[in-house]
Amino acid sequence: MNRNQKIILYAGVGVFVALVALVSVLIYNNARQTESANEALAKADSLALANDRLVLTNEFNQLNADFSQYEDQQIYLKNDSLVQQYNAARMKVEGLLRELSAEKASNTQNRARIRQLEGEIASLKKIVRHYLEEIKRLGEENEGLRQELQQATQRNEQLASEAATVQRDNEQLTQTVARAKKLTITGLSFTAYNKKGKVEKKVAKAKSLGASFTISPNNTAAAGNKTIYMRIVSPDGTLLSGGPNFSFDGQSLASSAAKEIQYDNGEQHVSIYWQVNTTLTPGDYLVEIFCDGNRLASRHFDMPK
Repeated sequence: MNRNQKIILYAGVGVFVALVALVSVLIYNNARQTESANEALAKADSLALANDRLVLTNEFNQLNADFSQYEDQQIYLKNDSLVQQYNAARMKVEGLLRELSAEKASNTQNRARIRQLEGEIASLKKIVRHYLEEIKRLGEENEGLRQELQQATQRNEQLASEAATVQRDNEQLTQTVARAKKLTITGLSFTAYNKKGKVEKKVAKAKSLGASFTISPNNTAAAGNKTIYMRIVSPDGTLLSGGPNFSFDGQSLASSAAKEIQYDNGEQHVSIYWQVNTTLTPGDYLVEIFCDGNRLASRHFDMPK
C-alpha cells in the first residue's frame, strides 16, 4: 500500500469515526429533547389537572354555599329526600377531592378521577337546582296561604266589628224600647194627713202620708195589672217601712207602701198612702216611686214642724 492509499484510508476512518460521534451526539440530544418534551407535557398535564381540580373545588364550594343559604327553609319540604340525595352526592365529591389531594397517582388515573368528579358535581348541581326550585315553589305556595290567612283574618275582624256594631245597635234598640215601655209620671206631690183624712200642716201630728201623681199615656207600655211601689225616707235617713219588697237593679228593696192598679195605656191619676207607725220629725223627706223594675220618680219634700 503506497503512501497515498494510506492517507485515504486514514482519512476515511477519521471521517467514519466523526460521523459515528456526530450521530451519537445527535441521538443523545434528540433523546434529551424528547425526555424534556415529555417532562414538559407531563408537567403541563399535571397543571391542567390541578386547575381542573381547583375549578371543580370552587364549584363544589359554591354549591354548598347555595344549599346552606336555604337550609333553614327545609321545613317547607314535605320530605327530606332531596336533602338525603344532596348529602350522599356531597360525600362522593368530598371523597374524590380527598383522593386527588392525597394520592400520588398517575396523570391518567387523576384524569379519570377528574372526569368522575365532573360527573358527580353535575349530579350535585341538578339536585341543588331541584332543591331551590322546590323551596321557591313551596315558599310561593306558603306565601299564597299566608295572604289567604291574612285576608281571612281581616274578614273575620270585619265580621267581628260588624257583629259588635249590630250587638251595640241591638242593645241601644233594646234600651230604647225599654225606655219607651217605661211609665212616666208627672205632678208628683207629697202630703201629710190627719186622722180625718184632711191635710195636716204639722208633720208630727200626721196619721198618714200620701203621694199623688199622674201616669202619662203610653201605647208602648204593656197594659194590665201593675203594682206601684213607694219608698219614703225620713230626714234621718230611715226608710219608713210597711210595704212589700220589690226588685230593682238586681236587688230586693223594701217599700213603704204599694198599690195595685189596672193600667189601660191612658192617662191615670194615682195616690198611694202610708200609715204612720212611728214618730215623725220635720225636715227633708225623700219620696221615690217604682213600677215594673223602673224608678219613675225621686223627689225631696220639706215637711214643716
